[in-house]
Amino acid sequence: MAGLPVACTLTEPELAARRAGVLASVRRSYEEAQWLPDGVRLRFAPDPERLAMLATFIDLERRCCAFLTFRLTVDPGGGPVWLELSGPPGTREFLAAELAGPGAP
Repeated sequence: MAGLPVACTLTEPELAARRAGVLASVRRSYEEAQWLPDGVRLRFAPDPERLAMLATFIDLERRCCAFLTFRLTVDPGGGPVWLELSGPPGTREFLAAELAGPGAP
């Protein structure tokens, strides 16, 4: 979807609720951040609760941040879970401000 602005479409109260909810869970639970030119790749523990939380996060984020591309990878043999978020120019900076956690540029 070319031409989508790098911006959240939520109102300020909706954004505050999002930051306190599932986004806060993502911030607390990722174990590593690998910053990419167009986004970030986050590593999570491979447990069922994390997978459910990440599915909820993706579902909510795709509604308010239509410019994002999501890739969820579950490594074999009980390996880690990776969530990659990417998008057009400006996405990396947007995500760094939203995540504002360990390893943010």
